[in-house]
Amino acid sequence: MFNDLREMIAAYKARDPAARSTMEILLLYPGLKAVRSHRKAHWCYEHHLKFLARFISQASRRRTGIEIHPGAKIGKRLVIDHGMGIVIGETAEIGDDCLIYHGVTLGGTGKDVGKRHPTIGNNVLIGTGAKVLGPIVIGDNCRVAANSVVLKGIPENATAVGIPARVVRVAGEKVNYVGDVDHVSDVTDPITHDLAALRTEIAKLKRLESRFETETEDHYVI
Repeated sequence: MFNDLREMIAAYKARDPAARSTMEILLLYPGLKAVRSHRKAHWCYEHHLKFLARFISQASRRRTGIEIHPGAKIGKRLVIDHGMGIVIGETAEIGDDCLIYHGVTLGGTGKDVGKRHPTIGNNVLIGTGAKVLGPIVIGDNCRVAANSVVLKGIPENATAVGIPARVVRVAGEKVNYVGDVDHVSDVTDPITHDLAALRTEIAKLKRLESRFETETEDHYVI
């Protein structure tokens, strides 16, 4: 337990530049508190103490704004930055060394039974407000851009962005769309890209229509 706590504190120090001291992280960071409470709730859940497990998880939700179902499986050194509004479903699984920002949902689609929630690999970053839905697999070392809605699995070492999310980079190589994609800057949304192309085509059609009308008027004048 103490080794796990030390590893978590070290992970926060490594990933959060605002983290100034061990005491600050231990006492003031809601993500750390939520994961520690989840460890207790999950133990109760695994030992068929379902009511107690839910009681612990709901108490943690009220304190931190982070809702993690007791049945979810969470690996080592998970960093939850800010944390408010995060929801992690019952059958969700999260690997080691992941980073999750506020407003993220690891939820279901309402169409599945049994395994209903996503499986997240190791060293995955999920940006602010992203929604990862259904029993899909997000591979190791993936990045999900802020506000993306992920409905299909993502291969390892990939970056996904948009609604619905599309893979735009794999192993550092651009796929289909131009532009570096990360959690915080210059995210190229493929839907926005398509809309821009559509607007260009509409503008061309309007110019052709205007030219046709002008030529028609000149014809009748003659």
